[in-house]
Amino acid sequence: MEIMLDTNIVISAALFSSEAMRAFIECIARNHRIVLCSYCLDELSDVIRRKFPDKRRQFELFLQKLPFTLVRTPELNLVELDIPIRDEADYPVLMSAILADVDILITGDKDFREVEIERPEILTPAGFLKQYG
Repeated sequence: MEIMLDTNIVISAALFSSEAMRAFIECIARNHRIVLCSYCLDELSDVIRRKFPDKRRQFELFLQKLPFTLVRTPELNLVELDIPIRDEADYPVLMSAILADVDILITGDKDFREVEIERPEILTPAGFLKQYG
């Protein structure tokens, strides 16, 4: 399966990884194809720069080891989504997941819980492990 990771999942895995999160990332990397979108990478760089500048090297090493495919997030004004979502700032991630045709979007963002779409399936890490782990 192709699985897109949201920004919050990558930050948790890279900087605050518990044993469970490490096992989760290893499971996905070993058995599936990880997809990251350009929007999330830009957001990750910004969050690291602003909130965790002392952990920049740790983050860079994590990304170097993480096997992933990068997909480009298109400009918002080029693609219209008629999918209700509570926080419109999450549209680029959702749009990237849909256009990349990933099977699953894994996020800890509560705003995605109410999104009703057939594909991709939107799960938390715990939900993914429960269903596919």
